[in-house]
Amino acid sequence: MTVVVIGLNYRTAPDHILARSALSSERADSLLARVMTSDVIHESVVLATCNRTEVYAHTARFHDGFRDVRNALGAESGLDAQEFNPYLYVKYDEQAVEHLFTVASGLDSAVVGEHEILGQVGRALKDAQAAGATGPLLNLLFQRTIKCGKRVRTETGIGRATTSLSQAAISTAVSTNGSLNGKQVLLIGTGELGREVAHNLCRQHHVALTVTNRTLTTARELASQLEANLVPFDELEKEVGRSDIVVSATGAPGAILDAKAITAVKRPGRPLTLIDLAQPSDITPDVGGLDEVTLINLADVQANANRGLESRKQHIIAAQAMVIDELAKYREAGSERQVAPLVADLHGWAESIRGAELERYGAKLSRMAEADRATVEALSKSIVAKILHTPTINLKSAAGSSNGERLADATRELFDRQ
Repeated sequence: MTVVVIGLNYRTAPDHILARSALSSERADSLLARVMTSDVIHESVVLATCNRTEVYAHTARFHDGFRDVRNALGAESGLDAQEFNPYLYVKYDEQAVEHLFTVASGLDSAVVGEHEILGQVGRALKDAQAAGATGPLLNLLFQRTIKCGKRVRTETGIGRATTSLSQAAISTAVSTNGSLNGKQVLLIGTGELGREVAHNLCRQHHVALTVTNRTLTTARELASQLEANLVPFDELEKEVGRSDIVVSATGAPGAILDAKAITAVKRPGRPLTLIDLAQPSDITPDVGGLDEVTLINLADVQANANRGLESRKQHIIAAQAMVIDELAKYREAGSERQVAPLVADLHGWAESIRGAELERYGAKLSRMAEADRATVEALSKSIVAKILHTPTINLKSAAGSSNGERLADATRELFDRQ
C-alpha cells in the first residue's frame, strides 16, 4: 500500500482548466465520496482551494488508485480525462509527503508564505474525518503536516513580510485608490476568502461595506457580524453602480458581471475599482476596457503580494530546512505507529503458542523441580524473542516506505495475521 497525491494547481494547469476543476466545499465533499467508492483506496483527503485541487489517498495499488482518482476528478469537474491529464501531477510515498508539508508551510502558494493554506489543510482533514474517509495513515500524515506548518510560521519570518490573499487584495485596492476611508465597498461572495476580505477590511479601514451572496443566509450572518449593509443578490448590478470598490469572490461556475452590465449602472465621473478574486473569474475581461474602470484580477493580486520576494529569501531557505527536519520526524513517528499493531500482534500470537505448548506439557513439567520449570519458562521465552527479533527490527526499519508495506503484507500473509 502507498500514499499518493494527484492534483492540478496554478503551476501546472492553464487558467481555463484550473477554473473548471476548482471545487466548492460541497463539490469537494462529493469528490471525496466518489474517491472512496474505489476498491483499492482505503483512506482519502481532498484539498480544494482557488489555486489547487488535490486528492491524497492511501491506496493498495498505485496504478489502480491513480485511475480511480482521475476518473472521480473528471466526473466531478465535468472535464474529460484527455483535457486535464497533461496537467495532472502525481507524487507517491516520500514525494507525496514532502509535497503536502511544503504546501501547508506556504512554500507552494501563489502568494509565498500566505497564511490561509494551513487552515485549509486543517479543514480538509476535518471534512475527511467527518466523512469517515481517513484512518491511521492519513490522520498521522495530516497531523504532522499541520504541526510542520505551524512551526514554519512560528519559527521563521516567511509570512512576516508577506500577506494573505485577502490582505493582498486590500493592499492592491489601497494602491489603486489611495485611502479607503469613506469608500463604498461591495463584497460579492461570503465564502472563506470573501469573509477574510471583509473582516480585514473592516479592521483596517473605515469603509461603508455592503455584502451580497446567492445564499442570503450566509450574507446576513456576515453583515450582522460586521454591522454592514445587506442587499439581495438580484440587486447586485444596481449596488455596483453605487460602489467605489467591488470585491468579488464567489464560487459561481461562470462570470456574473460583464461590460454591458457595468456600463448600464456606472455613474459618470466616479472611478470604479473591481477586484476579481474568483476562480473561475466572476468578471469578464472586457470590463477592463471601460472608461474610469480599473479591473484587477487574481493574478494581479498575487503578483502584488509577491513583490519583494528576494528580501525574504533567507526565511524561505529556513522554512525549507524546517520541512526537511519535520519530514525526518514524520518518518520516525510513522515507522513506530504503523508497525506497532502488527509487531504487537505477532508477539502476542507467538506468546499464545508458547503458553499453549507449556500447558500441553504441564503434566510432565509438574514433575520437575521448581527451579527447572523456571528454566524451561525462561528458555521458551528467549527462543520466541530471538526468532521474532530480526523480523521485528526489519519491519520497524522499513516502515513508512513502500518496501515496509510489502514486508508488513508478507508478514501478515505468512503468519496469517489479518
